[in-house]
Amino acid sequence: MQNMIKPLQLGKQIFPVNLIQGPLAGVSCAPFRLLTWRYSKPAYTCTEMISCKTILHSSDLIKKRYITKYADEGPVCFQLSGSEVSELAAASQLVTSYGANLIDLNCGCPAGKIRRKGAGSKHLSNASHLYQLIRAMKQNTHVPVSIKIRVDGYSTENFNHELIHAIQDAGTDFVVVHGRHWTEKYNVPCHYDQIQYFVNELSIPVIGNGDIANDETLLTMMKLGCNGAMVGRASVGQPWLIGQLIATSQHLEFSIPSLSDTGKIFLEHVAMLIELLDNEKHALLQARKIAKYYARSIKYRNEFCESVNHCFTFENLQEICCHYFN
Repeated sequence: MQNMIKPLQLGKQIFPVNLIQGPLAGVSCAPFRLLTWRYSKPAYTCTEMISCKTILHSSDLIKKRYITKYADEGPVCFQLSGSEVSELAAASQLVTSYGANLIDLNCGCPAGKIRRKGAGSKHLSNASHLYQLIRAMKQNTHVPVSIKIRVDGYSTENFNHELIHAIQDAGTDFVVVHGRHWTEKYNVPCHYDQIQYFVNELSIPVIGNGDIANDETLLTMMKLGCNGAMVGRASVGQPWLIGQLIATSQHLEFSIPSLSDTGKIFLEHVAMLIELLDNEKHALLQARKIAKYYARSIKYRNEFCESVNHCFTFENLQEICCHYFN
């Protein structure tokens, strides 16, 4: 495999590698990020998308899940969601004080509840307002500022070309481009040609995102001329994936954790969730959502997931894992 791993400069910061762990709703809190950092050492990892209103107005207990950053995890990008200039300015100040190494504005979320608030992918239809939001972020933090977008047309001819000017003129440090339109589900393949458009048109770094799960898909993305690549869903249940991609690209040996060790990593993930949420029940509900990803190599995967779905204590979860991860 061609070596696509190289240093990545974003704003004034330089990272040793150009692979990034992207934000994942319901997953990317501190335990997931810490495991990803431990086994992969990406350029940086991302928080879950955080509403500015949550940052500014919620209780410390509610915010804890979103803003907790462990001392021994690597650089973290706080991803914000919002549509009001003043709120985004204030939230940028706060997350900077919480230790954000970078700040991203979500401009790609397709969820109706987010779009109805004028946030997420709705930003792609209002370039002038997006410019104001980015300026507000830039003026209220010293860390690199990015936006994560979805492609805004079904073909490059349909793109809102004002976006390019708004993104660059506002001083955005870099852009993450997910190669799907907001109306498209994950069963639609990533539109690499539309990511290529942003690579060609923007004079700032472009990070490609979409369907990266192995050496082949990473190479396809990097051949577009992207400065870096962001891995998303494929890392769930295998926090070593980015580390494996880095090693393979550099022709280095890499040992994937054994089935037994994978079970131990899953249990550690859940144990950290229990501590973070201070609620065993809520943590086990999250465990149900991620169990199938950790169980990729289990012979009786469906049976394992069904057992986890009926598990109500961490002790019981340990017994289940002991049975299936062997």
